[in-house]
Amino acid sequence: MNKLAFALLAIAALFTYHSSQAQTDNDMKAMMAYGTPGEAHKMMAKSVGDWTADISMWMAPGGSPTKSTGEMKNEMILGGRYLKSTNTGNFMGQPFEGIGITAYDNAKKMYINTWIDNMGTGIMTLTGAWDAATNSVNFTGNMVDPASGKDVPVREVIKMIDDNHQTMEMYASMGGQEVKTMEIKFTRK
Repeated sequence: MNKLAFALLAIAALFTYHSSQAQTDNDMKAMMAYGTPGEAHKMMAKSVGDWTADISMWMAPGGSPTKSTGEMKNEMILGGRYLKSTNTGNFMGQPFEGIGITAYDNAKKMYINTWIDNMGTGIMTLTGAWDAATNSVNFTGNMVDPASGKDVPVREVIKMIDDNHQTMEMYASMGGQEVKTMEIKFTRK
């Protein structure tokens, strides 16, 4: 009886070892795929370089836009996994600085964009998908309304016009209606 119990335990241990080894191999393959830049990262890398920015901002629906100019420097960081955008310019007579990080998450199969700037203390995070029909990434998320402290739904569309021109349009929900709040036309230097 002891020999039978020992044999069954040995078979169970061997089966468990092989199952866990297969699971470990699958986990390792998944981790390697997750960490390896792919086609989406190559597409983001096309934006590397220095850009001028023509900026239009609408403070109220239907109003005239406030115009300004700026510059953007794009670089791939951390082994080609993320696009870092460093933006400078002037906003309402004040120096402006902002940093965006764009990622493509291989596991979630989506783009993620974060934004910080010297006009606030929060971080805006958006998620999005590539739209091949319009050659753009369509992001959605929330930004804070500083007056109320509440989140406001936003939508951002980054369109790749060609290798030297891009646009970014931002829309926010105001009074239950989506309105265009910003448009930036980027031209490669």
